[in-house]
Amino acid sequence: MRPLHGGNLAWAAAQVGCPPSLILDFSASINPLGPPPSALAAIEANLGALAAYPNPDYYPLRAALSQAHQIPPDWILPGNGSAELLTWAGRELSQLEVTLLVTPAFGDYLRALRTFNTCVLECPLNLEPNREESLVIDKKPRIKNQGLLINNPHNPSGRIFRREEIIPYLDQFALVVVDEAFMDFLPPSRQQSLIPVIQSYENLVILRSLTKFYSLPGLRLGYAISHPDRLRRWQMWRDPWPVNILAAACGIAAVQDTNFQQLSWNWLEPTRKRLFEQLALLPGLQPYPSAANFLLVQSEPASSKLQLELLKHSKILIRDCLSFPELGDRYFRVAVRTQADNQRLWEALAEIL
Repeated sequence: MRPLHGGNLAWAAAQVGCPPSLILDFSASINPLGPPPSALAAIEANLGALAAYPNPDYYPLRAALSQAHQIPPDWILPGNGSAELLTWAGRELSQLEVTLLVTPAFGDYLRALRTFNTCVLECPLNLEPNREESLVIDKKPRIKNQGLLINNPHNPSGRIFRREEIIPYLDQFALVVVDEAFMDFLPPSRQQSLIPVIQSYENLVILRSLTKFYSLPGLRLGYAISHPDRLRRWQMWRDPWPVNILAAACGIAAVQDTNFQQLSWNWLEPTRKRLFEQLALLPGLQPYPSAANFLLVQSEPASSKLQLELLKHSKILIRDCLSFPELGDRYFRVAVRTQADNQRLWEALAEIL
């Protein structure tokens, strides 16, 4: 069955009859420079702690995140990946009359919303590559009891919305959930996170991931930032100890690793620019500008066919956009990887196209 998410190496390997380790994965937008050695060292140093239960309130991890974001620890709730926390955000949104969802959108949003029978109203985003990167919600709420779910930077387009564009919606909606899973990939001077205003808005939830930027998707670690009353409510809803001891220790080390952060920021911008320019040279492809570690590409050839040809001829996996109904078979998404990997992708695409 064709995967709904990126990173399904078992599926890709089955298409060409090879071990998953031989697949070069451009479908999952993970930092190719990680995991940080500091995070791996933290895992090794805490192996002896596996005989005990985790600290149920995860205070050391919350304290590290508190220091990183300059907000009180009780405004932070770690989770088993941001996907777990998205589930509880979906439960909150289901209690409202309707939730507006900016589309195209990460497929897990609908999973979380439909789990609790949330009434969803889709708000299409104009993806024209030359259009000004602004967030316009045409269907503004007629009543106060409505929610809004967006992500910034936007997935799958990579578009970044300015903080000042989102803040007015906080006064219009009863609950605003902003997924900032890819915000870490921007250097601090260019980030548009709403964390600096979180304490001024009780109706704001920010979701963050620690697995994409730090290349730890198998560890499952994320966190929510919101009013402490809301986070205490979520804590009562969920299973105990959702974050294991090794993940908590790894998260502390990762957010404190300023060298790895700077290395990643230095790598991404020129490497993404070079990949964009290479893809733009190929016939039938139009990459979209991006602030994240991936590029959305409009493709004249059907993306599902192109995906299978790349697998067959080069063992390269790209992300088709069939799971984004608004995009379908004429778009694909690729992660920005190392210069050598990106060159291999470009050569494989050039040979096919």
